[in-house]
Amino acid sequence: MTMIRRSFLASLAAAATLAVTTGPAFARQLSLGEISNYLNQLQSATAGFTQINGDGSIKTGTMYIKRPGRIRFEYAGDRSMMIAGGGQVAVFDARSNTGPERYPLNQTPLNIILERNVNLGRAGMVTGHTSDGTKTTVTAQDPAHPEYGSIQMVFTADPVELRQWIVTDNAGQKTTVVLNDLRPGAGISDAKFNIRSEMSKW
Repeated sequence: MTMIRRSFLASLAAAATLAVTTGPAFARQLSLGEISNYLNQLQSATAGFTQINGDGSIKTGTMYIKRPGRIRFEYAGDRSMMIAGGGQVAVFDARSNTGPERYPLNQTPLNIILERNVNLGRAGMVTGHTSDGTKTTVTAQDPAHPEYGSIQMVFTADPVELRQWIVTDNAGQKTTVVLNDLRPGAGISDAKFNIRSEMSKW
């Protein structure tokens, strides 16, 4: 696994320290069915994000999501971005003088929340489901390929909202993404997830 990919996957996971500190003083534990329904209804959204990488570095930027199968992270400060679309993930690194690194989306834990039909009730998918009284945390993996890693998602309740996730890759590297100002239902052009189009401009 290259450093770029490891940094990206690790950057989807180290913000447990920045985790959810807002929200109600007490919130009920969400069921897996409620969380699955929420993710399936989250067809498109935009949000600001803070990403903490496994090496402790921090990045910020804007995220765009359009389910199924599409997500885009634009990093503040340079041209770097990560795009998932057409079944692929492409990492554009502004520090690199080569083209973007590409790999299959279904080999990353992010695929779990980008699937057309999220079903956290599938046997072997959820390995952790807890609540600390303010938020519900669910850890999930591809039951057919646990070697691809896992994603730990944090939700608040009433209304249900995804607040952060931590991705652990197959090398054990963690990346945290903490979301802010998540705005569901945003109109987002399909062009934002066109990897070939972005490659032609790179």
